[in-house]
Amino acid sequence: MRLGLTIFATDRVIAPHELAVAAEERGFASLYLPEHTHIPVARVTPPPTGDATLPEEYARTLDPLVALAAAAAVTSRITLGTGVSLVAQRDPIVTAKAIATLDRLSGGRFAYGIGFGWNREEGEAHGVPWRKRRALAREHVLAMRALWEDERASYAGEYVRLAPSWSWPKPAGRVPVLLGGAAGPALFEHIAEYGDGWLPIGGAGVRAALPALAGACARRGRPPVPVIPFGTLPDPAKLAYYADLGVEEVVLRVPAGDRDAVLPVLDDYARAPRG
Repeated sequence: MRLGLTIFATDRVIAPHELAVAAEERGFASLYLPEHTHIPVARVTPPPTGDATLPEEYARTLDPLVALAAAAAVTSRITLGTGVSLVAQRDPIVTAKAIATLDRLSGGRFAYGIGFGWNREEGEAHGVPWRKRRALAREHVLAMRALWEDERASYAGEYVRLAPSWSWPKPAGRVPVLLGGAAGPALFEHIAEYGDGWLPIGGAGVRAALPALAGACARRGRPPVPVIPFGTLPDPAKLAYYADLGVEEVVLRVPAGDRDAVLPVLDDYARAPRG
């Protein structure tokens, strides 16, 4: 079983390109970075962490695509992904171009982990109709897929309309789109329609959810997609449990810190049993 890493990348922790090099040297399979463009000061949405106030790191996140481009330049093997990108808040044409460029320059090592978002105030600043954010995210991904794969790309939806267009470069290969979120029929229908995998955040409830995910895929005439538990800690029993489920990759959460604080954690994680 492969082990990957994720960290809340900010301007106050180890630089992502340094972390990527250290991760690759220690045999980790992937590095995923989160996304928040900004955090409005006046807030109504409660923190997803359960804290009374939102931790400052949410307002200090690096742009994940720029950070991963820096990581791509100094590595050669490790998968570089977003975990997760708030795709409804992104212009799909600009984002498709950025991702295609990153994937081509990295030799096909990019994975697009996406989520629908939890912070209403952040989404509203981007013009996202909050109750429609899942539908908007879907159309953004479908339009981007057309731009990545079709010589003359077009898309006609409720929110995105793209006249036949040329757009190069194309990615080096198929960009996997991995959907993050809690188990449920709506999420699984999204995954079955246009996703290439599920990132269960925290990894709770995976076993019970597998039949529903497989059923959603079967209704679309496709085999079950990979499940990558995301943001977990390397407890040996938990990793053995995932291995028993047939999980092939688990993404471990790295605590925020500078180089001196993070590298010993990576050394410990590298010694974790892999199923």
